[in-house]
Amino acid sequence: MTLLGFLAERRGEILALTGQHLILVLVSTGIAAAVGLPAGIAMARRPRLARPLLGAAGLLQTIPSLALFGFLIPLPFVGGIGARTAIVALVLYALLPILRNTYTGILQVDPAVVEAATGLGMTRSERLRMVELPLALPVILAGLRIAAVVSVGTATIAAAVGAGGLGTYVFRGIATVDTRLILAGAIPAAALALLTDALLAAVEKSRRPARAAGLLAAGAALVAALAFAATGPSRHGAVVVGSKNFTEQVLLGEIVSAVLEDRGFRVDRRLNLGGTKVCHEAVVSGQLDAYVEYTGTALTDILKRPVRSDPSEVLREVQAAYGPLGLRVGAPLGFNNTFALVMRRGEAGRRGVARISDLAPHAALLRVGLFGEFLERKDGMAGLVQAYGFRFGLRPREMDLGLLYQALAAGQVDMVVGSATDGLIAALDLVVLQDDRRYFPPYDAVPVMSEAGLTRHPGLAAALDSLAGRIDEASMRRMNYAVDGEHRAPADVAREFLARAGLSGTRP
Repeated sequence: MTLLGFLAERRGEILALTGQHLILVLVSTGIAAAVGLPAGIAMARRPRLARPLLGAAGLLQTIPSLALFGFLIPLPFVGGIGARTAIVALVLYALLPILRNTYTGILQVDPAVVEAATGLGMTRSERLRMVELPLALPVILAGLRIAAVVSVGTATIAAAVGAGGLGTYVFRGIATVDTRLILAGAIPAAALALLTDALLAAVEKSRRPARAAGLLAAGAALVAALAFAATGPSRHGAVVVGSKNFTEQVLLGEIVSAVLEDRGFRVDRRLNLGGTKVCHEAVVSGQLDAYVEYTGTALTDILKRPVRSDPSEVLREVQAAYGPLGLRVGAPLGFNNTFALVMRRGEAGRRGVARISDLAPHAALLRVGLFGEFLERKDGMAGLVQAYGFRFGLRPREMDLGLLYQALAAGQVDMVVGSATDGLIAALDLVVLQDDRRYFPPYDAVPVMSEAGLTRHPGLAAALDSLAGRIDEASMRRMNYAVDGEHRAPADVAREFLARAGLSGTRP
């Protein structure tokens, strides 16, 4: 009943996300069919094309979806964040079954039937249109069916690049450990996959599959048009605000968006994007106008500079280095979200661990969970073990940020690398180990804005300057807890904070 009530409460947003999901699937499958069908026919006519084309399409299938999205983001014309990148990726994934089944279906047509058609005086095009394609149609439709169902599932990952769809709820639910959100995204996505499979199966079994396929295509085009109209007004000319894929970042994205909306800006939210590199590439390329970054992350992970401990020096260095990239770094928002090594309270007490240096006797057998980015950063794992003079004996387990605390609470790992302001630390009664050798640099939250965006939107910098010094660590921790511990909507929590702080953005 709790889930049903939640679904009823969020029905408007769920319908909008379902509409976005439908658009991604229908457009990408349509483009894949428009490319794959002629290519499959060409392969049947010229068999030497089959091996390289099928090999290339098969190779694309082996690339993990998130990796493909990450590869596409910096590319001109086809990249960036949003639906365009997602559609390109979905088209690439859908090509193989369409190519293979079109090619196979035409080759399987009985040669005697083809010879008879030729004997009747049919040209190659007439033979293809009137004999080969109709006989191969069931096999071709099976390929389209596979491609469409795969696209429904893969489109869920598209939320990682700001393309919307039902994956938005799935990612948000994982980040906040909220099963209701995960199911609110997963159940409609599963229903769409089943419906798609059933409709295309019915077309395959129809007595007149060509006519049924045409009617289904027309219906799909109508549904796509209606879904596009229902997803909301055009956001052309809006300020594009982004965030990374964890609770605090989504909250900061909502706070920035609410402040801008209260000052009369139209805002296009692209929240829950993949991570640091995704957001940075997006703001450099002009796909984002603003997002909140952390100075230590900018210094070490983006600029690849040595770790520094003085907050003012780090801020000045980041501001100076970001200028040539076409970016402006605003004043700090007021809190430092440093990395934190987090353990279950009972486990830390049993081992007698309160500081990071206390881990030395236990490091050989300690099971550590972290997000993959931490292994590559200059302020990450390599520097940490060097600074403290020990090494972990077991290979760390890499996982999504939203799954770290679930794994820790379930006893799957003994310690995770999190952030000092994470709301789940309080929600799950966890303990943060003291960084007694001050290894981690300062991570002051700062708005990052593209100079092109500032030119397009006069007053943007002044609006974000109003947040300078207004969000302290205690406030950020309470907001994170409200989302992670109490499962409240980030937008509601952000508006309440702004109202209490006497800031703008209090409009309903």
